Amino acid sequence: MIRRLPKSDLHLHLDGSIRLPTLIELARSEGVELPSYTVEGLKETLFRKRYTDLEEYLWAFTLTCAVLQSYENLERVAYELALDNQAEGVRYIEVRFAPQLHATRGMDMPSVLSAVNNGLDRAKREFNARHEVESGSEPPFEYGIIACAMRFFSENFSQYYSDMVSAHPYTTPDRVFGLASLELVGAASFARNEGGLPVVGVDLAGPEEGYPPVHHREAYMQAHRSFLRKTVHAGEAYGPESIFQAITELHADRIGHGTSLFDPGAIRDPNIEDRERYIDELVQFIADRRITMEVCLTSNLQTDPTLLSLSDHPFRKMMENRLSVVLCTDNRTVSDTTVTDELYKASKAFRLGMKELKTLVVYGFKRSFYPGRYAEKREYVRQCMEYFEKVEKTYAGGAEDGM
Repeated sequence: MIRRLPKSDLHLHLDGSIRLPTLIELARSEGVELPSYTVEGLKETLFRKRYTDLEEYLWAFTLTCAVLQSYENLERVAYELALDNQAEGVRYIEVRFAPQLHATRGMDMPSVLSAVNNGLDRAKREFNARHEVESGSEPPFEYGIIACAMRFFSENFSQYYSDMVSAHPYTTPDRVFGLASLELVGAASFARNEGGLPVVGVDLAGPEEGYPPVHHREAYMQAHRSFLRKTVHAGEAYGPESIFQAITELHADRIGHGTSLFDPGAIRDPNIEDRERYIDELVQFIADRRITMEVCLTSNLQTDPTLLSLSDHPFRKMMENRLSVVLCTDNRTVSDTTVTDELYKASKAFRLGMKELKTLVVYGFKRSFYPGRYAEKREYVRQCMEYFEKVEKTYAGGAEDGM
């Protein structure tokens, strides 16, 4: 039933969601060395169920990014990603990636964004040409693109970052990080306004400790002025104060992960004396402003050693506190998961009834950075939820009291 339901994925990394056969093929053609050249071997050596920490988890991305240094490869991987989502009933995705990891002297950031858009758009046009969609009996497939900035980078990350570091030898690193983010926002705005691409927002990813969001305030203010929506990875590998900073310093509309939200022991700011009160006020602050939490259950289990099982995840507390929550994959390949898997795992672990499941699904559409006008978004949400109810009726009586 969950597979057939219309779904969304609002936290979906392109470079973490490449098909393994495609990764192997492209690695061979591009001369990129992999620890294994079989799907089974990669799952054992590179894409594992558990990692020591977030940094070890992120190492896999150095290999996937290495094969995404051409227009053709970016377009192909984006196209296949859309197809994989369509195959499991996902009708809306927001694909995020860092254009600066793929930009070269022969392919600038707007071109990187264009390549990904071409792949997604091709998949969209093919899907929406189906009779079921054209007749109105099923909702169409839609997507948005989120440009991701990096909290930290070095000259080894990519050609762009190498040039960025070389061009600012007398500038402090935190200022260079901020300048790169500012350039990213400019490229994203240009691609949307001049190129007509559905670039809907910006994101900030990378290690939280030692790299606070304040370094990127200028870039996020520019995004604010350019009417780009804002999401931030926060509270994934740092305390609740990281979430607060993302909201207050960068005016985040959504928070990626936020797993430390309810953990007073994770607070590191010595100025916060009453930790329980701080968390309570932060939770109410988030709830009142309907700031959406992008929860990625499988990914969090892989990287957070404090989470021994799904029952330890703060997802249930988020629901109990009436937070706006959406379930996402994060990285379909690196985490070996799908949207269907994430919803099914949550339904089982937290005994979600159909009402709660429907709330999660509708939040995914409502809290999206949908690229069209607001009236169009409302109509699209209505289409998707009408289709949800249509699918639900075919399975009536199977999930009222817990999946």
